Amino acid sequence: MSMSHEGHRKRMKDRFDSEGSFDNFAPHEILEMILYSTIPRGDTNAIGHELIHEFGNLAHVFEASPDELVKVNGIGERSAFLLSLIPHICAAYNQSKWTRNIILGSVDMAGQYAINLFIGRHTEEFRIICLDSNRRVFYQGVVARGTINEVPAYPRLIVEEVLKRKAQYVMFAHNHPNGSSMPSTGDKIATQQIESALEAIDVRMLDHIIVAGQQYYSMAEGGLL
Repeated sequence: MSMSHEGHRKRMKDRFDSEGSFDNFAPHEILEMILYSTIPRGDTNAIGHELIHEFGNLAHVFEASPDELVKVNGIGERSAFLLSLIPHICAAYNQSKWTRNIILGSVDMAGQYAINLFIGRHTEEFRIICLDSNRRVFYQGVVARGTINEVPAYPRLIVEEVLKRKAQYVMFAHNHPNGSSMPSTGDKIATQQIESALEAIDVRMLDHIIVAGQQYYSMAEGGLL
């Protein structure tokens, strides 16, 4: 690495230390600094510019596949892998914050919790959230992956999971990665089937939340439960 690049990197690191956040950094500068760890030599500023030019914004860069990222000049397999990890790191961080004895005492709290479960997820997932009598989450996990109305075994899978967790109250959440948060006809039918299956084992279904990006729809609030 040339002395000019070395000096520039130090100035960037000093600037971040001084400001304590990326608030005043341009998108390409954020990428530039992330790439310091995988590109020890060279001009990562130029690569940051190229990534933004190619994908449009930070979110699109982070959501790109490694195969797409390596097409950008200067991005190798290690850098592509690191960049594609960012959404999943953010999701793990947010889920950790939201699972510290979290109480889902309102629809908005449950909706925000659900949104965080699907950060960085590009395929459809159906998740169960088990709560105690105070609406405190004690377990959440993926029941199945795929379009909800394409999985006829959902009620059976869910009853098995509820019995395994000894839950009395449950919520469900699934995502529409490329669509609206509004429930489809298949979503409504599957939810009714699940609710009936849970009633048979005396378990209350509190809500089913559909997430699309930063938007959510509560079936309980919409009168569908």
